[in-house]
Order: sequence, then structure tokens, then C-alpha cells
Amino acid sequence: MDELSDELQVVGTIVRDAVMDCKIKRGKYWNIEVLDIRWFKSDKPTNKGIRLNMEEAKTLLDILRREIDEKSE
Repeated sequence: MDELSDELQVVGTIVRDAVMDCKIKRGKYWNIEVLDIRWFKSDKPTNKGIRLNMEEAKTLLDILRREIDEKSE
């Protein structure tokens, strides 16, 4: 990851186990509002993750809601 990602603010965390967690960050990257969802191992970012602009994030949210709702029925 690059040093600009440190300007993003953590808005949520999903803990998997003692060493792995997923951090959800929000902020500006190259003057674009983004949502960054990334796995961290021992507080260091891994290559596993995704950075989306807010329009893409809304599309992802719609897909997740649809899939979760379908599976829970």
C-alpha cells in the first residue's frame, strides 16, 4: 500500500483471529472519496483488498444486500 492510505480514517474493523483483521477505511485518495476494504496481518496491510469510489461502493452494497437477503430466506 502507499503512504496516502494512512490519510484514510478507519470506520470499522472485522476481526478474524488473533493476527488477521479486515479494516474498512474511508477518506480522500487523489481527491476522490473512497472506501478501502483490506485485510491486515499483525497490523500490516496485505495485498488482499479493494479500494472503491463511493459510487462503486454503493453498487457493491446493493449486491451484498441482494445476496444476503436471498440466502437468508
